[in-house]
Amino acid sequence: MSDCLFCKIARGEIPSKKVYEDELCYAFYDIDPQAPVHFLVIPKAHIASCGAIDAENAPVVAHIFQVISQVTKEMGVTDFRVVSNCGPQAGQSVPHLHFHVLSGRDMTWPPG
Repeated sequence: MSDCLFCKIARGEIPSKKVYEDELCYAFYDIDPQAPVHFLVIPKAHIASCGAIDAENAPVVAHIFQVISQVTKEMGVTDFRVVSNCGPQAGQSVPHLHFHVLSGRDMTWPPG
């Protein structure tokens, strides 16, 4: 999707602080971190939200979780939270599937 903020970040049209990149996904630090470690992992292909995951794009989502595991290990992070908001009422502000990875502080429950 040409006007999607996260598609533009993945294409390098908008600057970001890269954490990881491969042919399927892109990870970058959140511009408004909610924890000492807070980065996002997005698929390069436009998927609107968790509600748009299907049999065709599910392998990309599985790959993203493998990347999250790899990157957190490389960072020395052992305790972390992965969050994906689905829809505006749930707090999704960018309509492109993304996973927040947060660590470095106690994570309370319920989250808010």
